[in-house]
Amino acid sequence: MSLLTSLARLRAIDEGLAQPIATVRHCHLAARPMVFIPLKLSGEAAAPLAAMLGTRRDDAHLLVVTQPRNRDLRFAWAAELAGLLLPYVEGFLGGTETVERKNADPYERVLDAPQLVVPNRAGVAFTRLLGRSTRFRRADGPYPVPEGVPLLGRWLTYFGERATYPGSSLMLAATDELSRHWASGQSALEDANLAALLGWITEGPSEDAEDPLIWPPAGPATDPGFDAEVLAPAIESGSAERITEALRTQLDPTWRLVWQAIELLRGLEEGASVAQRWEQDRGSFSGMATQLEEGGPPQARRDSAIAAAARLARMERAQAAYEVQRAYDDPLVMAEYRLTGEAFAGEVVETDPGNVEGEGRSRKLRPLVVVKTDDLVRLAPGTDLGTPQRRGQGAQLVSARDGLVTVKITKGMGRGRTPAPGSVPEVGERVCYTSLTDDFQGAPALPEAEATPWTHGGPPSEYVPTDEDAQEEWS
Repeated sequence: MSLLTSLARLRAIDEGLAQPIATVRHCHLAARPMVFIPLKLSGEAAAPLAAMLGTRRDDAHLLVVTQPRNRDLRFAWAAELAGLLLPYVEGFLGGTETVERKNADPYERVLDAPQLVVPNRAGVAFTRLLGRSTRFRRADGPYPVPEGVPLLGRWLTYFGERATYPGSSLMLAATDELSRHWASGQSALEDANLAALLGWITEGPSEDAEDPLIWPPAGPATDPGFDAEVLAPAIESGSAERITEALRTQLDPTWRLVWQAIELLRGLEEGASVAQRWEQDRGSFSGMATQLEEGGPPQARRDSAIAAAARLARMERAQAAYEVQRAYDDPLVMAEYRLTGEAFAGEVVETDPGNVEGEGRSRKLRPLVVVKTDDLVRLAPGTDLGTPQRRGQGAQLVSARDGLVTVKITKGMGRGRTPAPGSVPEVGERVCYTSLTDDFQGAPALPEAEATPWTHGGPPSEYVPTDEDAQEEWS
C-alpha cells in the first residue's frame, strides 16, 4: 500500500466515507459488458451451483444446477451457459480493421471486443477453474458433453488468464477496480466484500453491508448459514423450483451491486491511455479468435519453460507500462512519484527556446526551461525525463538547486530551426517532469509475442494434450 493510499484510508476512517485515490478511470468500460456472477457448491473445488449473467441490468439470466454432484446436470448447465456466453463473444468477430506495423506484417483486429465483469477476484479464479474443467471435453467418443462446452471452456480460460494481465479490461473484478479508484476505511481483505466496499463509497460503513441475510456473499461461495438452513433442505426435497428460487435470493442482490459498481466507474472520465490498452485487448482477442479458427489446441494446463518465461517477460513489461501510463494520466497517481523524488512539479519561471549545443553540422536545438518547485528532487543531472503535458517529448535534468530545476528539452520540438509552437512551456505554465518515461507509447498495439497466443509455447503441430489433460473432470 502506498503512502498516499494509507493517508486516504485514515481520512476515510475519520470522515466515514471512502476517499478518491484517482481522478480518472484507469479501465475501459464496454458499452455492453457481460456481467457474470457464478456460484459454486461449498466444499467442492469446481462444482457449479448457479450463475446469473446478462448485458442489461433489467435482463438477468439465471442458470441453476439442481443437483450439483450429478455430472450430466453439470455439463447440461455448462451447455446452457455456452448458449448465452458464446453468441455474445462471437458477436464481436464480424467487424475488423487492418493494423499496419513497422518491421512486421499487418494483422486483422476486431473493431470492438467483449468484456466480462465479475463481482470479485474469487469470481475470476472460479472462471479460470471452470474453463480448465471444460476445455478438454469432447462432444464425441467416451463420456461426450453437449456441443459448445469445450469451446466455452477455452474462452473462459482465455478471459480468466487475460484478467491477470496488467492493464487489461477484457475481464474486470468489480472490487478490484473500485479499490483502484477509492480508498475505504477498512482492510484490503474487507474490500473484497462488494457490498461493504460500495457502502463506504456511497454512504459510509454500515453493519447491514456485512449481514449475509441482506447482502449475501458476492460469490462464488455461498454463506454457510444459507447452505445449512436453505440450500441443503431444498436439494434434499428435489424441487427444482424451490432450489432455483433459493439461489435467486443469493444472486439478485449481487447482480444489483455489480451494476451499481459499473455506473460508479462509468461516472469517471476515462484516462488518456485506456484507449491504447483497449487496442491491445482487441488485438489479443483477435489472436485468440484466429487460433480457434485455425484449429489450434486447447490451452495446456501448464506452460512449457519457454512459454512461461515469455509470459513472465510480457507481464513484467505490461506492468511497468501500466504503472507509467497511470501516472501520466492521473495527477493523484503521479503524486506518489513526487513523494519518492522520481518526479517534480512546479511553475515555469524562465525559458530559453533558442538555446543550441554544438557547432556546424552538429549544432542542435536544446531549449532550456527553469521550473520553480517545492518538491524534493532526488534525480541526478543527466537523468532522462518525460512530461505528461507533452507526451513523447524528451528532456534531461541539467541542475536542481534551491528549489529551481533547469531542464533541457532534447526531442519533440519539431524539425525546424526554432521550436514548434507550444513545444516549449511558457513562463507561468504549470508543468511536471518525471524519470518515468513513456517510450512504450509508440509501441505497436499488439505485441509480437501475442500475435499467436499458443500458451504451450509452440504451433498446433507440436502439441498433443496429455492423458491428464484429456481426462480432467470436475471434482
